[in-house]
Amino acid sequence: MKTLVIVTHPNIEQSRINKTWMEALQGHDNVTVHQLYATYPDKTIDAAKEQSLILAHDRIILQFPFYWYSTPSLLKEWFDVVLSYGWAYGEGGDKMHGKQLGVAVSTFGPAESYQHTGYNRYTMEELLKPIQATNNLIGTTFMTPFILNGVMHISEEQLKQNAADYVKYVTMQSVTV
Repeated sequence: MKTLVIVTHPNIEQSRINKTWMEALQGHDNVTVHQLYATYPDKTIDAAKEQSLILAHDRIILQFPFYWYSTPSLLKEWFDVVLSYGWAYGEGGDKMHGKQLGVAVSTFGPAESYQHTGYNRYTMEELLKPIQATNNLIGTTFMTPFILNGVMHISEEQLKQNAADYVKYVTMQSVTV
């Protein structure tokens, strides 16, 4: 299974978590790491190039830090430009059918904050519903999200283990929904 990991972090060199995840994937067979901000510093996304990348892979993982209860802006732009009518959905829009879609998200807040009784008042499952709804529209199989909460309080040892778990998530052969 060929996997495309779309890393969308506006400052990956300053990132502790997303950079570690990305580096952990280097050298793994059948895994392509694609950095949106490095590829498009002017933020002008080449839809045809992105669509070709998608067509060459069976699984797409969207890796990003959780910003204001959403994705970084360039990933939202990627959705708008790449997942177009007639290509990803609508009449003739079946190019994503049969592929798997996963998300790998890091959050500043601890896991307890992403509960109905926590200060965010919503679970991560609820906050990720827009991506799951997109999944439904484009005909992909949604994978159980890979989430790391409370990134400011993760020790180096915990991060090392988490990165190993992330590699397993990205490279696993079967999908959990």
